[in-house]
Amino acid sequence: MRMFKVIEGGLGRAAQMNERAEAGSGPSREDVRREANRRLKESGYHPSRIREFATGVPMLASLKYLSLQIDFAAETLSRLDPIPDDFRSDAYWPAG
Repeated sequence: MRMFKVIEGGLGRAAQMNERAEAGSGPSREDVRREANRRLKESGYHPSRIREFATGVPMLASLKYLSLQIDFAAETLSRLDPIPDDFRSDAYWPAG
């Protein structure tokens, strides 16, 4: 029997979290980093950064500040032992 896997999206993450829960381990530092990258991607940071690089026109200061805040939150969450199971909750991350 073949099992299909969702490559990107909430269902794929949910399946990974279920596998970890069954194995008895919690979220990893890599899980936190992926969440930080997802939040940066959704904020529009990456296209603005590329535009700044290509044209020389500075990106919005608010996007730079949001990036710093997200990186700080990710680093802080990564250092917790154990990392909270609900680390994806908006309560841990800056509002964008």
